[in-house]
Amino acid sequence: MNGRPLTLLIAASVVALEGLIALGLGVFVAVETLTGRPDDLTTALAEAVFGLLIGAGLLWVAGGGLLRKERWGRAPGVLTQIFMLPVGGTLITSGQAQLGLPLIVVALAGLVTLLAPPTTHALYGDG
Repeated sequence: MNGRPLTLLIAASVVALEGLIALGLGVFVAVETLTGRPDDLTTALAEAVFGLLIGAGLLWVAGGGLLRKERWGRAPGVLTQIFMLPVGGTLITSGQAQLGLPLIVVALAGLVTLLAPPTTHALYGDG
């Protein structure tokens, strides 16, 4: 396991999954924008770029930060999970519980594993 606790591997996997989803949504919006007729081209392109940047950033946090046991990787990972919780709640209250509930479960799993003592020890050591 290269000195990485299971909690850190799960946390990195959760963040990477979120990154892949954001990246995929960014690509989807970009393709739809370029092949369709969006109401507002500028907004559609901005949304596509935003999805691509967020996805790439989360993949960097997962691979370049968490898997390498870099301390800086935890803060953006935790922040992402915190942002996901109200998004999931909004999806549930808007009648899309099939999307909101899994999002909340994944975000909670990410938070628990990012803040777990073995992850903290792996990232920060004994001091």
